[in-house]
Amino acid sequence: MIPFLLRRLLEGIPTLLLVTVLVFSITRILPGDPVRLMLGEETDPEIMREVRKSFGLDRPIPVQYAEWLYGLLLADLGRSLRDNTQVTKLIGDKLPTTIELSLLAIFFGTVIAIPAGVFSALHRGSWWDGGVTALALSGISIPNFFLGILLIYVFSLKLGWVPPSGYEEPWKNLGKNLSLMLLPAITLGSALAGGLTRLTRNSLLEVLSLDYIRTAQAKGLSKRVVIYKHALRNAAIPIVTVMGLQFGGLLGGAVVSEQIFSIPGFGRLVVDAVFNRDFPVLQGLVLVSALCIFVVNLTVDLLYAAIDPRITYS
Repeated sequence: MIPFLLRRLLEGIPTLLLVTVLVFSITRILPGDPVRLMLGEETDPEIMREVRKSFGLDRPIPVQYAEWLYGLLLADLGRSLRDNTQVTKLIGDKLPTTIELSLLAIFFGTVIAIPAGVFSALHRGSWWDGGVTALALSGISIPNFFLGILLIYVFSLKLGWVPPSGYEEPWKNLGKNLSLMLLPAITLGSALAGGLTRLTRNSLLEVLSLDYIRTAQAKGLSKRVVIYKHALRNAAIPIVTVMGLQFGGLLGGAVVSEQIFSIPGFGRLVVDAVFNRDFPVLQGLVLVSALCIFVVNLTVDLLYAAIDPRITYS
């Protein structure tokens, strides 16, 4: 296990290095001057030059990249061009909120999708199967922004069951935190639930047709044991894979939901950094996103061995 982890970590270094090159290059070709946006069009050009010099934006691009890369080695992502705040502090304040939202969305999607997919597979070809399939396709098809607004209208404005927007730290008031995160989690988790339902159904149907399942049934094992202990466990590999990929996508896909529900998370920080052309913040956000996706994929690889004993890492 340890050699496998070390090998994967070493393999991740070139990937992250390539990410740094791409994100630094892309931010520099974005239209718009961050200094001009910050100071205004009517500012004296001499003042603009001095501000660019103070931020190091007047230096050659390779020099700026080398300085940023050196800062990364020291765990320093630089400072925001807008308010001179440490980028690591900005991300550290916002990222836990988005991770919480993503985990709640994954939980909601999994709790709905796994039982629905198993139920649909066990009633293949029936009206129940068709109904579950239709609901799954609806979850995939409805855009997040529309579903979020619809949920606010129904459950907040009409029924008054939950607050429409806002955020409360869980360590201050867990109950209020969960009530505020419920609708955003459902909004993000609906598409995930739809996709996982279809994947669970198809994977389980494939496993149920294998010989060892018929052997288990011939031994007199109960239907519940055959389904949940043997079939579903072997069908879980593609499900876990997709869940890992979806979690990485949720970190970026939370942008719309965080805007709709006024959640001060990672997504809103991305939007502000793009509009303000805040290069250090944007670079740090993309790099941290890539690092999170790398960690999630590594965790998924390790889960394979826990799910299927035939898989070993050496």
